[in-house]
Amino acid sequence: MNFTNLISIRTWFSGGARRRPQGIYDWIFTPFAVAVGIWVIAAATLIIISPWTLSVIFFSGVVALAFLTTGPFEGSDTNKPSLMDIILALFSISVGVYFALQAPVIINRIVLLDELTNLDILFGTLVFILTLEITRRTTGLGLTLIVVMFVLYNLFGHHLDGVLQHGEIDYIHFLEITVFTTDGIFGLPVRVAATYAFMFVMFGTVLHACGGGDFFFNFAAAVSGRSPGGPAKVAVISSGMYGMLSGSPTSDVVTTGSITIPIMKRLGYRGAHAGAIEVAASTGGSFVPPVLGTAAFLMVDFAGLEYLQIATAAIIPAILYYISIYAQVHFSCVRQGFGRLDDGLIPSFLETIKGGWLFVIPLAVLTAALIVGYTPTMVGIIGTLAVLGVSIFKASTRIGPIRLAKALSETCYRMVPVAGACAAAGLIIGGMTMTGLAGKFAHLVNDLTDGHMFLTLLVTACLTVVLGLGMPTPSAYILSAALMTPILSQIGVPTLPAHMFVFYYAVMSALTPPVAVAAYAASSIAEDNPLLIAIMAVKFALAAFIVPFAFVYGPELLMIGPWYLIVISFITAVLGLIFIAAGLESYFHKPLASWERLFFMVIGLGFIVPNLYTAMLSFIIVCGYFIILYYKKKLIS
Repeated sequence: MNFTNLISIRTWFSGGARRRPQGIYDWIFTPFAVAVGIWVIAAATLIIISPWTLSVIFFSGVVALAFLTTGPFEGSDTNKPSLMDIILALFSISVGVYFALQAPVIINRIVLLDELTNLDILFGTLVFILTLEITRRTTGLGLTLIVVMFVLYNLFGHHLDGVLQHGEIDYIHFLEITVFTTDGIFGLPVRVAATYAFMFVMFGTVLHACGGGDFFFNFAAAVSGRSPGGPAKVAVISSGMYGMLSGSPTSDVVTTGSITIPIMKRLGYRGAHAGAIEVAASTGGSFVPPVLGTAAFLMVDFAGLEYLQIATAAIIPAILYYISIYAQVHFSCVRQGFGRLDDGLIPSFLETIKGGWLFVIPLAVLTAALIVGYTPTMVGIIGTLAVLGVSIFKASTRIGPIRLAKALSETCYRMVPVAGACAAAGLIIGGMTMTGLAGKFAHLVNDLTDGHMFLTLLVTACLTVVLGLGMPTPSAYILSAALMTPILSQIGVPTLPAHMFVFYYAVMSALTPPVAVAAYAASSIAEDNPLLIAIMAVKFALAAFIVPFAFVYGPELLMIGPWYLIVISFITAVLGLIFIAAGLESYFHKPLASWERLFFMVIGLGFIVPNLYTAMLSFIIVCGYFIILYYKKKLIS
């Protein structure tokens, strides 16, 4: 497959051109975005409003902004919207106005009994069309085609034979469920985007506007810049820390990669190598607490779990992910002889802490608010207020009204692809509810795996990664969770491990080829083949693909169980991932022979398998291996 074909794949799955308003358009769009942001904050804190109405108005405002800031195609004008973009934005606003005025009637009507008016059908159809188009623009054809297939199944699935057949659903029935209830477009995903997700994205945006991103990069450089492969290790640490704020692999790649990738290339790293390290490191930011990614907020309502419980469960898997990548980057850099970061680029650790320790306070406040028991929406607001509070103590971090307005508008811009994906996910969920597809799919998977846990987990992992190709993590999570978590529950997997398993692989889909969205973002910076970057990124994260299986079989890795078992499981998992990383890179204390690579990887798996006897046996074998090496070296010397 040549590079031209890769570009065609990217074009096929990519969305429209993102544009940032300039000149007169900036003066128009920014106040509109700020107004949307202020309304979202007010609706979350001051206004008592029904969930359906909240979702409708949020959808109307953000989708209007999406049409103004996202062109219909990748090659569209990035400077100003077209006449069609403006018309679609006005249609979106008209939908919000109509449904807001009709909300009391719509909320109190009896679904499928009270007839829809002609205007209801008109505006409902308009919502459906706008959802498909904004999904195509913001996420590409991948998710859009999946949505269309679900819609066709809803409308024509009664013609099928066998288990997939369902009762007849006409267009009016379809429209009632998907638009006029909270089971469709204006359901859980959009409601989460309008509350939890918006507030945490705002927290990260405001913190970045105050200089928090620079502090985290300098901190990473001060910690690891002097060790072998310093720039690569800085990329790993800084991407993980920035990921706590953004929760978006693509955003993380663009932000931290624009600094780390050129530095790595200047010191001799191949473009694909540098890009792969950045992609692997940035992808993991979506499951680093306390912020995590947007999909984690969906898990709160979708799985019925508390956000604190999810964030706590994510701690050890996140640490293991970055230990795995850091170890593999270390062995790779030592084997290839890559050096440290230039002295001029390494800040003083004490000066870094002295200049930016204030940025740790908002993270501590946010974590404390979670522990105390505030809702995720309020936690995001409290964290943002903490950022604004600490920023006033230094002139360099102080944020005035104009910068605050810019940060709020930036939050809305970042929510554009999330809102599109969540609306599409709601459309899919509504269709699954009408047709009972989740139960039918469970029947098919059970026939395939015969209820065997490992095979079911393997099918779930593969399906989640495949469904995540070319679509945002929230969509991949929602779709996989709706289809697969009921199956996992049937075979005995508890709710938290089941949803964390799906969430983990939904995040990992951002770096898996052929449509690795994070890799395409890195390719423009690394100036190298995006598919090669994706393949190398999978290699750097390969050991981390094992972690979800480990925490399903050993829930101690999700902080479930006695503390001493949690500690033991964590230590053995760390040892296992380090040995696997060494085997993958063919280097530990020295270059490894082929049999040693296999030996290290088998021993690594022995440590990771959640079984105390297997871990003890692996430990004894490793001790024997190093004792033999010691005496062999002593005899030679």
